[in-house]
Amino acid sequence: MEIADELYREVILDHYRSPRHHGKMEKPDILEWGKNPLCGDELELYLTFNDGKVSDVKFDGKGCSISQASASMMTEAVAGKTIEEVQKILADFKGMMIDGKPSDELSEDLDDVKSLEGVKKYPARIKCALLSWNTMLEAVKKYEKKRAA
Repeated sequence: MEIADELYREVILDHYRSPRHHGKMEKPDILEWGKNPLCGDELELYLTFNDGKVSDVKFDGKGCSISQASASMMTEAVAGKTIEEVQKILADFKGMMIDGKPSDELSEDLDDVKSLEGVKKYPARIKCALLSWNTMLEAVKKYEKKRAA
């Protein structure tokens, strides 16, 4: 198990040091802001949609390595996906982090995300890992409301 833990730490550090989809977006369809009041982590999430799919996603913010790496992984997981696929990804991740769903039940394209399962060993850090995912959930709700109007 130590080897797996070390590999997971490396994946998290890689996403923290070289975040994917990091930056701001000039004219997003949806801009959602999230904050973890317990530790001060902050996140801005930018999304554009095309034909019901996430055509572009970016995040910006500040926070610990777990929150920033998780945001990087989340943006990679949802890029190019339909709203329904995004909702399933969000539910699966939250199931792993909160409900104890084993990471091996997540789809193969979420391999990097599976590395966050180890965060559950540190209950105070779970909110760090969930920040971007909860922010995405709110962004999806905002998008659906906008689309229904």
